[in-house]
Amino acid sequence: MSIAPESPKSTKSVPDQNGRFGKFGGRFVPETLTQALEQLSDEYERAKQDKSFQQELSDLLKSFVGRPSPLYHAKRLTAAAGGAQIWLKREDLNHTGAHKINNTVGQALLTLRMGKTRVIAETGAGQHGVATATACAHFGLPCVVYMGAEDIRRQKPNVFSMKLMGAEIRPVESGSKTLRDAVNEAMRDWMASVEDTHYIIGSVIGPHPFPMMVRDFQSIIGREARSQCLEIFEKLPDCVVACVGGGSNAAGMFFPFVDDDGVRLVGVEAGGRGASPGDHASPLSFGRPGVLHGSYSYVMQDADGQTCDVHSMSAGLDYPGVGPEHSYWKDSGRVDYVDCGDDAAMQAFDRLARTEGIIAALETSHAIAKALEIAGTMSPDQHLLVCLSGRGDKDAMEIARLRGENW
Repeated sequence: MSIAPESPKSTKSVPDQNGRFGKFGGRFVPETLTQALEQLSDEYERAKQDKSFQQELSDLLKSFVGRPSPLYHAKRLTAAAGGAQIWLKREDLNHTGAHKINNTVGQALLTLRMGKTRVIAETGAGQHGVATATACAHFGLPCVVYMGAEDIRRQKPNVFSMKLMGAEIRPVESGSKTLRDAVNEAMRDWMASVEDTHYIIGSVIGPHPFPMMVRDFQSIIGREARSQCLEIFEKLPDCVVACVGGGSNAAGMFFPFVDDDGVRLVGVEAGGRGASPGDHASPLSFGRPGVLHGSYSYVMQDADGQTCDVHSMSAGLDYPGVGPEHSYWKDSGRVDYVDCGDDAAMQAFDRLARTEGIIAALETSHAIAKALEIAGTMSPDQHLLVCLSGRGDKDAMEIARLRGENW
């Protein structure tokens, strides 16, 4: 299995040697981090050419993560939508319950190759934190996870799981106490500990090479799905839908399809409570280009260029920026980006649970909501593929709280 895209062409020919996806991406960091990023870039390039690295990663994805994840025909959900056949790429069945583990095992292997002895990570919904803690436990690496205090409150099951695997959780009390602030604190830690520490970023954000590298590790999702579609219904899907926060599951799902002009790609952002600033987390729909966490991409900003507060009931989508490749795909017109509000996502959460017996993450529920809308406009002989990025166990207590139910 190769972790790098083969035969780059057109939209796949990015980033360039400077980590630029068109005008987006790049590396906007203090000088302290430049050497670490160069070391990571060099080691990653060597790893892509190293057959033993690729074999070890492939073996881990099979025996530890549980890949390939199945492609599931959601027949009752299809009937409810009344249009295209809906298929789910079941990343929720991976070890740790989401797509995040695809990236953390790859980056943990790179940590060992670089001779680093400590790992830090940020997390919002906790799925990346759990995946990082899992990979670190597997390889015997100490792990520190930064997590906003508000996210710790609403994602307690994942906090407990991280602690069970030996990770230290550092609550972040600054700002909105959510994912943006957790990334800030992780960056500060990395600047002070760069000699022995690797920062496992969980999404396609941050300075080069992270957006490219995380995309490559996550593209196993789209590569498998592409092959499974050709095997099961003997053609490519007509439409592919995924939720977008920072954008790792969507980048991994979309990337193997970007040169297939007949495949529509739809990214779904968190529309929250409405279109007013502070009520949503939809930088591709409402933001403008700016620098956040080391790269240039679409960002939610106020009139002075300061990062805005954002909102989503989903901790994993509650982020004011997005990966630079998604920004590039938006401006190129290759991917359609839409937003989905809290209420519609909650309804889709219920619909999937009650029609298919699958409890999806609130992040994924945004994609399910839009997939139902889009499928209803398509014909029954067409196929719509959704990245079911994670399971919803972590969200159960927060959903109960939002509904005013006592447990």
